[in-house]
Amino acid sequence: MTKNALVTGASRGIGRAIALRLAADGAVVAVHHGGNEVAAKETVALIEAAGGQAFPVYARFGSDGAVDRLADAVTSAFDGLDVLVSNAGIGSHSRIGEVTEEELDRLLAINVKTPMLLIQRLLPALNDGGRVITVGSMASRIAVQSQIAYTVSKAAVEALAPTLANELGHRGITVNTVAPGPIRTDLTEQLLAIPEAAAGLTAMTALGRIGEPEDVAGVVGFLAGPDGRWITGRTLDVSGGTYLGPIG
Repeated sequence: MTKNALVTGASRGIGRAIALRLAADGAVVAVHHGGNEVAAKETVALIEAAGGQAFPVYARFGSDGAVDRLADAVTSAFDGLDVLVSNAGIGSHSRIGEVTEEELDRLLAINVKTPMLLIQRLLPALNDGGRVITVGSMASRIAVQSQIAYTVSKAAVEALAPTLANELGHRGITVNTVAPGPIRTDLTEQLLAIPEAAAGLTAMTALGRIGEPEDVAGVVGFLAGPDGRWITGRTLDVSGGTYLGPIG
């Protein structure tokens, strides 16, 4: 039986890799984007070229009515939803003395409020035995002074899973969070282009390399598949063992 999946922020990076993985596993994927229509269509084209099925859906998170527009589009296209992956989010590189109220409001609105309201809105459409997967961050496990507001937002995302998992468990729905470490995407390209920065991140990773989007997508695919049925309310660190302690 074909599954229906929504991946937010699926036009590029980790979201694109997740969409490709779910489609490869047989799901019809709604590829959400917040305005980069060209990139979203590229994701759809890659899925279709591999024999899968997908279509783009637009909603600019942080704008009025975005959650309702996305939920309406998904429920109109699908007769029930099996997998909801909340991946879309924004970053921040401000220390505590630099974070503005506007910046904090935007981070919480897009990284916390929107995913929570989207899940709430789509719950009636979520089939029994479904999967809800949110994308957190390794930042909630370690101290990065320049990401304090981002860290707070991702810690809130992780806090959502246990309570929601407990509430939805009677329907066979699992709720989990994946927490990536440094991943090679266009958002980290400039940082990783600095040899010293790339070497430093690699040196603090137990598996000795920078992560790829497919590393995260593989774990999401596992959680979304039949073998992930007995894991719920958890955060899975997907960082290759970054910052576990002294190496050597």
